[in-house]
Amino acid sequence: MITKFDSLYAGHTDLDNIGYGGTPINERRYSNAHLATALSKAESMATLMDGLGYNCFWMAEHHFQREGTECIPNTILMALHLAHRTKNIKIGCGFNITPMWHPLRLAEDFATVDILTGGRIVFGVGRGYHTREVETFGSPLRDQEANRALFEEQVDIIFNAFNNERFSHKGKYYTLPPEVPYRGYTLKELTLVPRPFKLPVECWQPIQGGSMRALEFMAKHGIQGMVGGGSAEGGAMHKVVLDWQTAHATLGKPIELGERLCFGFHFYMANSREQGMKEAAKYYEENMKMFGELRLVRAITEEQIEIMRDPKRAPNAKLPRIEDAVKAGGFLCGNADDLIEHIKALEKKYPGLDRISVSLSVGVPEKVALEQLDRFAKEVMPAFKEAKAPQPMLVR
Repeated sequence: MITKFDSLYAGHTDLDNIGYGGTPINERRYSNAHLATALSKAESMATLMDGLGYNCFWMAEHHFQREGTECIPNTILMALHLAHRTKNIKIGCGFNITPMWHPLRLAEDFATVDILTGGRIVFGVGRGYHTREVETFGSPLRDQEANRALFEEQVDIIFNAFNNERFSHKGKYYTLPPEVPYRGYTLKELTLVPRPFKLPVECWQPIQGGSMRALEFMAKHGIQGMVGGGSAEGGAMHKVVLDWQTAHATLGKPIELGERLCFGFHFYMANSREQGMKEAAKYYEENMKMFGELRLVRAITEEQIEIMRDPKRAPNAKLPRIEDAVKAGGFLCGNADDLIEHIKALEKKYPGLDRISVSLSVGVPEKVALEQLDRFAKEVMPAFKEAKAPQPMLVR
């Protein structure tokens, strides 16, 4: 039964001249003052959602994006600020890009904020998808096998540090601690100070390719999965759900279909589906310009990517359209009845599913984003009677 509604904000600023006929993504450059508006925009969204019964406001870690598309470099630091501006809503780190961190610094920072906020911050890990970000910080991304191996070792270290009062680690990338002399003895183990108060730590990770290796690694650590973007469309999502269940069964952890998952969708509400698609088309197209270049849209071709760079050719070319995304089920569009019908169908098909995330496309301005989140909460969420805002955990 679906009882929790979240929203993910990756940090896009208000963009001008958007859509296939608008400014090409690589030609966007904004002032520092404009890029910083992503932080105040996040605060506006989180405080609004806090009073509307949403469960969790998610942010994404990204760096160096002078295009104005993903502009929050530290979700843990931002989460601490937002926790002080809100009362009940959880703040999610969706996601800390682990290869850009030392795993113990990431573990320390999260543990500190977990304690300071009374457990209202939700941990998240990811491998990254921008070469400009990951490779700049000295970690591999073009070499996907090296990226995965580094990520898996880092996550092993983080959970070892969270869950054990004393720990050590020897692997391909890290020896922790180094065996060095310290105050009259040789260092053999470490203690994370502080460790999170609330154990086990709730952790989420995006599911993109959905390989069995990745799913079993997540299941081993008790990491929950967020399915969104290309994976949320049509049959691809259903296969992920089946493989997710299989991965848990392989480890002796049987789960229901949809359990320990969050389904993520872009959405846009209007008085009708046709009106919604007309109003949201430019935002959907800007989103495609952003993510198509990064090869995160499964069906898009190299020729289509090249065409999307040309605002003269793109508007009339054969490119992904919002009508296709709505038909495939990856983009929720229409009035309250349209969205309720779609979500209720998911609830029926996946009995273990208890969480949905609804987010706005790149380019949706702050005013419209707030209107959309307000409308969804007031018109759609009441149809799910058991949906409740989270209760804050108090530090004793």
